[in-house]
Amino acid sequence: MPETPDREKRRRTFDEVAELYARGRPRYPDFVIDDVVELARFGPGSRVVEIGCGTGQATKGLAERGLDVTCVELGPRLAEVARQELAPYPRVRVVNADVEHWQPEAAPYDGVAAFTAFHWVDPERRYQLAAAMLRADGALAVVSIHHVMPPDADPFYFEIQEDYRAVGMAGDGAPPPPDEIVGIAADIDASGLFCPVAVRRREWEVVDTADDHIALINTYSPNLLLPEEQRQELFARIRRRIDARPDGTVRKSMLAVVQVARRR
Repeated sequence: MPETPDREKRRRTFDEVAELYARGRPRYPDFVIDDVVELARFGPGSRVVEIGCGTGQATKGLAERGLDVTCVELGPRLAEVARQELAPYPRVRVVNADVEHWQPEAAPYDGVAAFTAFHWVDPERRYQLAAAMLRADGALAVVSIHHVMPPDADPFYFEIQEDYRAVGMAGDGAPPPPDEIVGIAADIDASGLFCPVAVRRREWEVVDTADDHIALINTYSPNLLLPEEQRQELFARIRRRIDARPDGTVRKSMLAVVQVARRR
């Protein structure tokens, strides 16, 4: 993902809505966690650093598969909520730190994992930082989740562009077709620090109510940066649009790209 000038500001916005993040962001599907564990050859007792755990949406799945997870979370509020959410998992530790400056005491690790968080790490250093945490042949696992629009997708996501424009926003456009999502395998290869990347792509659908959808978009960094009045007007318009649908739901097409490479 290309660097943006407001990366530092945007990467810290999530901490302002830690409780909303815990409620609004869904857990990662079991098949995505299984793909990571399989491709990375993790097993019970594997020692893994998770970069940017949020409030534990992926961590729970890793812990349930017996992994020993050290979560490094930038936001102090997110880290505190994550500790509460992950309290049932004794093999999980949550560290409140910026991974770009964190000094791991227990390196080298068997794996480094990032779930929709790796792009927030300094692009000039992210691969060097990950490699430095890993033992030889340890695995870097990067998962990105994308909202996509296959040919049979729900047109709702085209329609709401009108709502963004109505409140004075350009919007981010409707999501792309799945085949336009490239991933970062080429970047991992280009770093020269990892062996060839294994990639697995998974598509699925979720059905959201108006409450589900608003809870989720209320955790998106572009929306968090909006003035309160503008944000609430946008959400009200979107809610009315969903409530006016015959079943009061929207159907969302999702794509997970799982990319795993071993340290040279």
